[in-house]
Amino acid sequence: MTNGERLALGSMAAGCLVLGLKGAAWWLTGSAALYSDALESIVNVAASLIALVALRFAAMPADANHPYGHDKAEFFAAVIEGVLIMVAALLIFEEAWQSWMHARTVETPLQGLAMNAAATVINGIWSSVLITAGARLRSPALSADGRHLAADVVTSVGIVAGVGLAVFTGRWFLDPLLAAATGVYVLWSGVRMISESVSGLMDTAPEPAVVNRIRELVANSAAGAIEAHDLRTRHAGRLTFLEFHLVVPGSMTVAAAHQICDRIEDALKAEMGHLMITIHVEPEEKAKQAGVPVL
Repeated sequence: MTNGERLALGSMAAGCLVLGLKGAAWWLTGSAALYSDALESIVNVAASLIALVALRFAAMPADANHPYGHDKAEFFAAVIEGVLIMVAALLIFEEAWQSWMHARTVETPLQGLAMNAAATVINGIWSSVLITAGARLRSPALSADGRHLAADVVTSVGIVAGVGLAVFTGRWFLDPLLAAATGVYVLWSGVRMISESVSGLMDTAPEPAVVNRIRELVANSAAGAIEAHDLRTRHAGRLTFLEFHLVVPGSMTVAAAHQICDRIEDALKAEMGHLMITIHVEPEEKAKQAGVPVL
């Protein structure tokens, strides 16, 4: 089992604990706002299960049908999670409307708020773990799960504060309003997650700073070559694919050109081990400039 899979299992366990606490808080109070928070926790558990399946699929080695591996499965998982979040938002809107139309007081608020606060602390700690691990492992599924939990923490803090204000002031209409506001935030989180995941599926380029660093490393390690041009990059799951043309003197032997390629690849992989590099060697008449520029 990979580290990512272990973290996904941990997310499921933490999600079930948080769901139990938030579900109990809603059951004790009958609060529409706390209901919306508990409903999002159901999505968290489902998302963790989807992430686990995606991570297992992504860990499968390359095969004849998928020669570049299965890493993009994680982006599909993130898209599904985004859709689930949007569905949860719609259910929250429904509960908020019903609560608005049939106003009711919140029962045993202190116990419910205490349970919800405890669940929020657990989510905050685990979201930090997932976001850090997602960046370290270059896992879109773990990163999406971590960002979702972080969004859940923000809404939970607002809900606890708002319900507490409603209890203190006796203005119970704040409860459905808070639920509706939570639904808006949850809906926005789902849309953003889907947008980011679709960008990953479309093979977007890495951040400009990463591309610039790649250009620097190629230029600094290509001594003996005339030029590198047509450099292109794309990001797919944990991997970044890089390809470019390397122009060398026409009299240079294949072995010598290969040594330059090896030197460039070693420099790149020493700093960016996630790169998949393809170099096309060309003779000097293909050069566009001189002095080993990287175009």
